[in-house]
Amino acid sequence: MKKALILQHMNHDHPGRFLDWFAEDGILPVPVRMFEGQKIPPLKDYDFMFVLGGAQDTWQEADYPYLAEEKSAIREWVWERARPYFGVCLGHQLLATALGGEVAPADEGEVGVYDVALTEEGRAARAFEGLPDSMPFMQWHHAEVKRIPQSGKVLAQSKNTAVQCLAIDDHALSTQFHCEFSPQTVAGWSSMPSYVETLAKHNGPGAYERLVAESYPLMPAMHRATRLVWDNFKKASGLLR
Repeated sequence: MKKALILQHMNHDHPGRFLDWFAEDGILPVPVRMFEGQKIPPLKDYDFMFVLGGAQDTWQEADYPYLAEEKSAIREWVWERARPYFGVCLGHQLLATALGGEVAPADEGEVGVYDVALTEEGRAARAFEGLPDSMPFMQWHHAEVKRIPQSGKVLAQSKNTAVQCLAIDDHALSTQFHCEFSPQTVAGWSSMPSYVETLAKHNGPGAYERLVAESYPLMPAMHRATRLVWDNFKKASGLLR
């Protein structure tokens, strides 16, 4: 069985709908809880790296020293080893900064459901083969990639965010949008007051209930699009044949 190294930044956070596909594809997820001080194990023992989101910002290494450790591991994994990598939100931003790009506060943050459109490079990318030109996805971010690293390609963008998806060759892919969020993920927030309170802080009272009402009818389309990306990526990256 192949092993996926999962770098986790917040309690209760996980790869969401990807976990079902890991099980189908014989990939065992091995989480490392960076926020609790767990150390990244030797990379040679893993086949795939999946880096999750989080409330931390990439430039906060003084507050979260493990971010420097992560950037070093990502750089080795993606540049030196050229192994399969997938990152979401903070994992997307860490990929950019680890390889020499730049992340800064967003001109306008996105919290909720936003349309994401493929770029010309995105329409030509193996990972996005078969996708429509525009898709709704869940967003929750207040920072963004301002400059992509050398050899990086921008595969998708939104009205407010120029770099919604970043690719390094065929083996590394990251999304600013939360393609991992599933109905179960969103339902779980109802038992975590901090998540509901944060949504209300950004989008006003009743934000959680509005987000559920807006996102649930769109979840099947989000699922189909993400499943297609996963099926394309696992073959293009060499993770699975």
